[in-house]
Amino acid sequence: MQEIRDAILAEQFDALAGLEVPDHYRGMTVHADEAEMFADVPSAEKDPRKSLHLDEVPTPELGPGEAVIAVMASAINYNTVWTSIFEPLPTFGFLRRYGRLSPLTKRHDLPYHVVGSDLAGVVLRTGAGVTRWKPGDRVVAHCLSVELESPDGHDDTMLDPEQRIWGFETNFGGLAELALVKSNQLMPKPEHLTWEEAACPGLVNSTAYRQLVSRHGAAMKQGDTVLIWGASGGLGSYATQYALNGGAIPVCVVSSPQKAEICRRMGAELVIDRSAEGFRFWKDEQTQDQQEWKRFGARIRELTGGDDPDIVFEHPGRETFGASVYVARKGGTIVTCASTSGYEHSYDNRYLWMSLKRIIGSHFANYRESFEANRLIDKGLIHPTLSRVYPLEETGQAALDVHTNSHQGKVGVLALAPEEGLGVTDQEKRARHVDAINRFRGV
Repeated sequence: MQEIRDAILAEQFDALAGLEVPDHYRGMTVHADEAEMFADVPSAEKDPRKSLHLDEVPTPELGPGEAVIAVMASAINYNTVWTSIFEPLPTFGFLRRYGRLSPLTKRHDLPYHVVGSDLAGVVLRTGAGVTRWKPGDRVVAHCLSVELESPDGHDDTMLDPEQRIWGFETNFGGLAELALVKSNQLMPKPEHLTWEEAACPGLVNSTAYRQLVSRHGAAMKQGDTVLIWGASGGLGSYATQYALNGGAIPVCVVSSPQKAEICRRMGAELVIDRSAEGFRFWKDEQTQDQQEWKRFGARIRELTGGDDPDIVFEHPGRETFGASVYVARKGGTIVTCASTSGYEHSYDNRYLWMSLKRIIGSHFANYRESFEANRLIDKGLIHPTLSRVYPLEETGQAALDVHTNSHQGKVGVLALAPEEGLGVTDQEKRARHVDAINRFRGV
């Protein structure tokens, strides 16, 4: 592994084709025999540091249409939190089902799960039938894994019946020194970004693009008022940028003055600190407070000059969904994914049905959407929102930061990269965008 790292750091990318792929590598795993370790623990108290292990694992067999990637950096997504606390289900059920699909997918059904759905790195090997990528190519990966053997996925790859999220519903993910991906997950690394900056947009940037911009999501247009929950976080920070770049008007909802300041640095002017303003949408575990919905809606109209949101960018789920349906304008759209505060949503249907509103479910992004989202990063129109970086050994703490919402933007993880700041190969382009990159990082 040291030879591979040295060649990459020396930018001797062509030399990688002549190096052997190690038969073992270090990866962050959860273990099947520990899936019940948090059985009697409340969700908020489950600690990813106890369940995530840095293990030496065998390198999987390389199959047709696949690639082995030397991972320089990765990042934490909420799916890694879910995996690490075994909610809503242990991911080993996903791996068992995938393992039954074919002799090749059987490799994924193991008593351990190497996690992670983001990476930036370098191609080490490609399998049979791969023509676009070669050893030495600098890449990032999106997390859409599909088989494309059914016609259902050929118009929108997210509709493939065998669609999965790599590193969550498949094994050999990106929080590791090596990763196994389908070659059609690979995209060119933006050369003005460091390894850790390039690693952090993949999942959340593409997800926000589909939710807001794509015709499969809310199809946002100029002048739309867009309410964005968690607007400084890993997903919301990209939604905020898409709203601003697309000529929409974001109303950013955050939970602290520090997070409000991040939104303002991005260029957002309308910000609600729900903690400071005391918004509490539930009276108790069973009862929502509709008076708080009304107070929240009035606050939005106060900021917008009387406009209700055309689009509500929903991802907290249970805690906020009733309020989201209520505050959307007549004929408006609530576009939803993730449900990080709970999957069981309840709302007053009168405010949906009688006001002709729509709820759209959105999940990650298809191939085309992922490439378009990465292209915008590459052009410097959307910027990575990276707040903190941990070494691979401290992935558990990184996941805990996200679990407890003590982070801002994305939390990165260094794998083979020995330190932050490496991997920029286009300094001129970096110079053009460095002010924006630093602004998002709070530098």
